[in-house]
Amino acid sequence: MRREDPGAGAGQAGSPSDAPADDLPLHPVRDGSGRGGVLAHGAADQLAALVARAARAPAGLIQVVDGDRLRRYGGWGPVLPWEEVADTPIRDCLSGAVLATGAPLLIADLRTDPRVPARSPIRGRGVPGSYLAHPVRDDEGAVIGTCCAVDVVPREWTPGEVAAVAEAAQVSALLIREQVARHEVDRQRRFLDAVLDSLHDGVTACDADGRILLVNRRMQELWGDASATVDDQAVEAGLRRALRGETVRHAELVLNDPDRRTRHLLVDAQPIVGPDGRTVGAVQAVQDVTRRRRAERFRTCELGVTTALAEAPCIEEAGPKVLEAVVGTLDWVHAELWLVDDAAGVVRSAAHWSEPGWHSEIAVPVELSYGEGLAGRAWQADKPLWIRDVGRPQSLISQHTATSSRLHTALAVPVRAGRRPLGVLTVFADRIEDPEDEILALMSGIAAHLGQFVEQRLVEDLQRQLARSKDEYLSLVGHELRTPLTSISAYTELLRELTGEELAAEGPAMLEVVERNAVQLRRIIDELMELSALDTGHAAVSAAPVDVAAMVRESVEATRSAIAGAPLDLITEMPDRLVLPGDQRRLRQVVDNLLGNAVKYSPDGGRITVTLRAEGGAAELSVADTGIGVSPEDRRELFTRLYRSSTVRDRAIPGTGLGLAMSRAVVQRHHGTIELVDHDGPGTTVRVRLPLGPR
Repeated sequence: MRREDPGAGAGQAGSPSDAPADDLPLHPVRDGSGRGGVLAHGAADQLAALVARAARAPAGLIQVVDGDRLRRYGGWGPVLPWEEVADTPIRDCLSGAVLATGAPLLIADLRTDPRVPARSPIRGRGVPGSYLAHPVRDDEGAVIGTCCAVDVVPREWTPGEVAAVAEAAQVSALLIREQVARHEVDRQRRFLDAVLDSLHDGVTACDADGRILLVNRRMQELWGDASATVDDQAVEAGLRRALRGETVRHAELVLNDPDRRTRHLLVDAQPIVGPDGRTVGAVQAVQDVTRRRRAERFRTCELGVTTALAEAPCIEEAGPKVLEAVVGTLDWVHAELWLVDDAAGVVRSAAHWSEPGWHSEIAVPVELSYGEGLAGRAWQADKPLWIRDVGRPQSLISQHTATSSRLHTALAVPVRAGRRPLGVLTVFADRIEDPEDEILALMSGIAAHLGQFVEQRLVEDLQRQLARSKDEYLSLVGHELRTPLTSISAYTELLRELTGEELAAEGPAMLEVVERNAVQLRRIIDELMELSALDTGHAAVSAAPVDVAAMVRESVEATRSAIAGAPLDLITEMPDRLVLPGDQRRLRQVVDNLLGNAVKYSPDGGRITVTLRAEGGAAELSVADTGIGVSPEDRRELFTRLYRSSTVRDRAIPGTGLGLAMSRAVVQRHHGTIELVDHDGPGTTVRVRLPLGPR
């Protein structure tokens, strides 16, 4: 570091022998070694100049002990080899004698005095002159350096000059102690700063008036620039309470950022008390526990989802509770659950839920095509999609919906069972958020729970169907098969007992009964065989173009002829032509079954409505009647093989319980769906959806 010369003629060369001592040009010494330790040279150089002036010498030197060496602390004058005396072994310098004896050293002639070490830079250069040195002591009296005056001519030192150098030595001791103390304070401050900046907690300290004095790096990260005003809530929670004499421990603070991000903080604070017992300031430590609280909420959310799924019989009933848990955990505002309809190539809304009190009504479409909207696109991409702002143009939701509902960030996660897509889970926020791995992981986990739930319900349904099939197969054997067999056996016995004349007269009628029961028995066996083949995939199903409209019209006309004279109205609504790939014989079997059931379960008459239309990439066939209907308990089991509802059994309506099971198997082999849908008033509506294109 460059030292500035306070004298007017600083840095000018001159001859010390030609100028009076008071007028000698004083030269600040440059430290060629670059090593100054903990001591600053500026004040020491000034002190060395005063030593030289007081001793009426052309040069002054102040040295400090550093192990077994003496280092220059301050120096003035052009007459000494400063580079050589900047760092000298104690044994090779004049000051070594001062350190050894602890007494002042006065030398009148440097060339002849034997106390000058042989390796001294002064002896080596043959410098003439005289030398005066006084020890510099610390508080305990130990010698820590020397204060010296050097002249270029041999001479005796006067008592006044010796006294002046002694006083300078005392001042040097004070200066060294002050700078050492200052360095120690600076070292401790740096140490404290390093410790505070390495903490994961934010630390702030203030004085008694509440002025912020210290803010560590973590606190700056929590509240921005240290020069900015610290959040009033945080100050009140910690520093102000501490200034009032309180000791704060683990006070939880919840703050909302300008972008509505919620942050959870734990605050500890205490007063700083001075020696007189007065509060001189306060310090607080702030720990950001947002991630911890979020992890706790995530665990609660997963528990809520698990509980909702455990208590619900189907995904439609579990959906709202699952979505409520998701919205509450993320502190977002809206969520939706969509289920895939493979046959129609769409996802259908199964459930949606909005934050209570949310000011905007969010319009949820009934269905979205493959690749349409956020849910359709997530289904198509088969991976999570994070949309930072759905309110921007060309977003995946309509601009009107985004604007009117004030939605911004959106996340869609596919719901799968293994590799098979089952649906899509979507959530929306009313603010813009960047993608977060934790939220993606949570939503993917919830989607996995939903997929497992659906898969488990399918397995349970199959298990129930298997158990019921065993029981109802026994019932079928005991009733549906036994009845025609009994009739055949009885009439066979009668035929054997008839005489020739009786056989000729009554035999044909009896044979018709036997034949009718044999046909019924064969039909039941054929249906069981075909249903088994369809379920196992052994039955061949063709995929030729089929005009479904023409096929349905033929089935309707056949049914209309069969019910001629009955109190039933058969109404149709269908296009002239609607073609799809399929097996016409098997599809006709489905239509005949549905129309046959509508007629069979409308014993008191009424109306049967058949509707066929193209809807969302699928052919949609609905058969509705105003008959006896289906109870809520029977709805879930209606398509199970051999199942017959309690109402049908009570009314003794004939049937095998195979028609709808067969229809379901055929529709599924065509990649379609068949289901009971909501029906206004008495009766039943069955809807079949078949894809219009090949799958």
